Amino acid sequence: MFQQSTVELEKLGAEITTREIRQQPELWMEALDLFKEQEVKIKNFLDKVLAETDQKIRVIFTGAGTSQYVGDTIVPYLADKGSSQFIFESIATTSIVATPADYLTADDVTVLVSFARSGNSPESVATVEIANQVVKNLFHITITCAKEGSLAKNAAGDERNLLLLQPERSNDDGFAMTGSFSCMALTALLVFDQTPLVAKEKFVADMITLGNEVIAREAQIQGLIDKDFDRIVYLGSGSLAGLTRESQLKILELTAGKIATVFDSSMGFRHGPKSFVNEKTLVFVYQSNDEYTRQYDQDILHEVAGDEIARATVAISQNAQGSFTDDSFIFESQTDLLPEGYLALPFQMVAQTVSLLASVKVGNTPDTPSPSGTVNRVVKGVTIHPYQ
Repeated sequence: MFQQSTVELEKLGAEITTREIRQQPELWMEALDLFKEQEVKIKNFLDKVLAETDQKIRVIFTGAGTSQYVGDTIVPYLADKGSSQFIFESIATTSIVATPADYLTADDVTVLVSFARSGNSPESVATVEIANQVVKNLFHITITCAKEGSLAKNAAGDERNLLLLQPERSNDDGFAMTGSFSCMALTALLVFDQTPLVAKEKFVADMITLGNEVIAREAQIQGLIDKDFDRIVYLGSGSLAGLTRESQLKILELTAGKIATVFDSSMGFRHGPKSFVNEKTLVFVYQSNDEYTRQYDQDILHEVAGDEIARATVAISQNAQGSFTDDSFIFESQTDLLPEGYLALPFQMVAQTVSLLASVKVGNTPDTPSPSGTVNRVVKGVTIHPYQ
């Protein structure tokens, strides 16, 4: 797919999605450059937040669908590597809008970080409005890909709302969010990760190398898709467990549900969800680079393979130690081992490529995968009821 011409991809209804997956390593450098240009502004904003209280401050990452899964992916990493003055949480806009009292508290100093590709989803706009209504001391960080979207426009001129626009090409035209997901996740990591900038620059450089390797090794991923399967499982730990939800969503979206999927943590999978595995299942296990955590990823990898039920059990890993060599995607590039928050993004490129190829395999069109038209690129038909 990545080597086909524009004309060939257009015939498959896959030109937009293929291009938007392929260009992500370029966008990551653009996202890093944008962060560096605004680094002083970001620091001053966070300093202003921290000056409000000597208590811990809630940082709520919010969004719907893929935008929620950005938060799910980065929170475990930031809980360790972010400032100890922040409590990091990932809460869907759909949850906040439906039951605000369950998630928002009036007296806690709170930073609401809104992730949005378009910034026009009804729940995203309503979450900001309800949070303003409920929380007495509220700050916003708006991380969005569309400068003309409602969230971006509402942030303009608001001293308590830091607007961080993403690279222009990250505003995906395809149905499925790809570059928007990875750029928003990377920007949030750069903002809140306390690791020195020089180290974060190296993380991004290594991410780019690994992302380009995914593109170059498409044929290996195609070999997995050529197998006889109709189910996919994604497993992982920590931030990579958060990533599994986004990975399975890409399969559901791009195949319009023709391939069934589940996701779970590496340890949680045994507690019921493992029943999903049959002889037509591909099981993908994201392997952490953390030596301790990796043991649990390897345990479930070997256990599922040893059951000899699944069509294939596939390790996705940057570190070949202890991994399978058959049916696995092990990065070969000579880079330093990435921490899990940053590792998630080249790993997700593997999952995006799996979804793209699977969509074509089942006869779907990745750029417009919903044949009924009942699922839309930007959610429609949502009624927002007044909150008292």
